[in-house]
Amino acid sequence: MTSAPSTTALDPQTVRGDFPILATRIGDSPLVYLDSGATSQKPQAVIDAEVAFLTGSNAAVHRGAHTLAADATELYEDARAVVAGFVGAEPEQLVWTSGATAGLNLVAYAIGNATLGRGGAEARRFALAPGDEIVVTETEHHANLIPWQELAFRTGAVLRHIPVQDDGMLDLEAAASVIGDRTRVVAFPHVSNVLGIVNPVAELVALARAAGALTVLDACQSAPHLALDLPALDVDLAVFSGHKMLGPYGIGGLYGRSDVLEALPPFLTGGSMITTVTLDEASYLPPPQRFEAGTQPVSQAIGLAAAVRYLDEVGMDAVHAHERLLERRLRDGLRSVDGIRLLGDAPAGVDRVALSAFDVDGVHAHDVGQFLDARGIAVRVGHHCAQPLHRRFGLTASVRASASLFTTEDEIDTFLDAVSGVRGYFGVGR
Repeated sequence: MTSAPSTTALDPQTVRGDFPILATRIGDSPLVYLDSGATSQKPQAVIDAEVAFLTGSNAAVHRGAHTLAADATELYEDARAVVAGFVGAEPEQLVWTSGATAGLNLVAYAIGNATLGRGGAEARRFALAPGDEIVVTETEHHANLIPWQELAFRTGAVLRHIPVQDDGMLDLEAAASVIGDRTRVVAFPHVSNVLGIVNPVAELVALARAAGALTVLDACQSAPHLALDLPALDVDLAVFSGHKMLGPYGIGGLYGRSDVLEALPPFLTGGSMITTVTLDEASYLPPPQRFEAGTQPVSQAIGLAAAVRYLDEVGMDAVHAHERLLERRLRDGLRSVDGIRLLGDAPAGVDRVALSAFDVDGVHAHDVGQFLDARGIAVRVGHHCAQPLHRRFGLTASVRASASLFTTEDEIDTFLDAVSGVRGYFGVGR
């Protein structure tokens, strides 16, 4: 990292110098990147870390006795320790995955394997019987919904959901009735990727604990923006993706309480996750290696560790404080534009990240996106892999603007000015 501040105040102009892509122009306009909720941009420190490994230490990890292999293994496991520490975990509690989707599928399939009797006596507590219940929310990204649909199909379990209110808040009164004696898994997002609302983790975990259910947290939209301590949140398992938190593609993390990871049977199998193999059976390594079959994402893990070091140096409290200012400016500005409907416009005081999804009356989201792109403004349009949530609000698509630590207030104003001209440009509302 070259110049990001280490004080509690974050200067986005200083930070921006660390992100080469932000100098890009789209046609005649400077890039205004408001699509960090989909994927974040990468600071030079992350790019340099991957290049340095590939040009100076590239070798297979945990397999060779030569110098390069030893160096690569040390860098790889050091990266695990750095990223684990970022979320408050111990290194052995962090499983490398290719992303949050892979982590969620790993958990769902491991539970399915436990249901089939794999994993022995320790894994029986995860086994599902017909009529057992898996609880999700109406706000889920498809990655935290479809794996549970499939697990319910394979096991005869019943999938239930916690509804969302008109203001975007989860209905906790309904949650208390949905989570009950038959609930075995409660999976939910820390932050909705459409609404930007920080969900009440403590309340949901308490309901799950009272029912004896396993808790699974989707932390994709919180890890880049909030100081995370997953053990303190008391969740059993959690996932996050590197590419959303300034890191490379193809890398993510699955956090698990030690007793949970030690009891779960593996999902993917092959090399690197075994102790003894005969032609008839195999014995598996303890976690996290038990869940890391095959070729490891070495350069990606090292790149993610560089991203975490960068965020640590800036300071997550400073990141959150800066982004809260952006969130208020963004949301207040959108409220002031005629014909804009915000999704999940929760009351003041509700904690959020700097992410807002909205509908423009009379103009399709894709047309809004093209209008903004012609002015150099990058946003996300569509259902954001959350079709049930959009259906809840009577929509098939929305426009989503999502900021990051490098976003400036001037960029938010540029975006708001452009949005205010959308309906007039398309001849709507005259």
